[in-house]
Amino acid sequence: MELKIVKIEKPEDTNAILGQSHFIKTVEDLYEALITGVPGIKFGLAFNEASGPRLVRWAGNDDELTELARKNALNVGAGHFFIILLRNAFPINVMKAIKNVDEVVNIFAASANPIEVVVAETDQGRGVLGVVDGEPPLGVEGEEDITRRKDFLRKIGYKC
Repeated sequence: MELKIVKIEKPEDTNAILGQSHFIKTVEDLYEALITGVPGIKFGLAFNEASGPRLVRWAGNDDELTELARKNALNVGAGHFFIILLRNAFPINVMKAIKNVDEVVNIFAASANPIEVVVAETDQGRGVLGVVDGEPPLGVEGEEDITRRKDFLRKIGYKC
């Protein structure tokens, strides 16, 4: 077995959702979950088929994000891996819908941070062991940090 680190390529203003699914209809079902979940959402998604023709299946409504999703899925190269790249929405806006897609079995990350995928490669193929999401903590929040966090969540409408 060989371990590889694959960096996810995405623009800074873009969120990514990485996961695992198990069936070819994943692409169409994820597309429907996304397009009906948030008005004005822009996204691209790609899914690595693990048997048969073993193609990178894809869909989206933004050409740049769709091309990057295809490229990232191919670079990760793990069977049944999917990636969604989002603009004009946050993962929190679509996570329930994605998790409710029958084929989705695992979510590895949902983040705007830089992401690296830890991939194991064997004679059979590749599998995702996990992800590195962002950077390590620099300390523990204090009272002022707690106040800023709470104020921020209320400012953007996620808490009352």
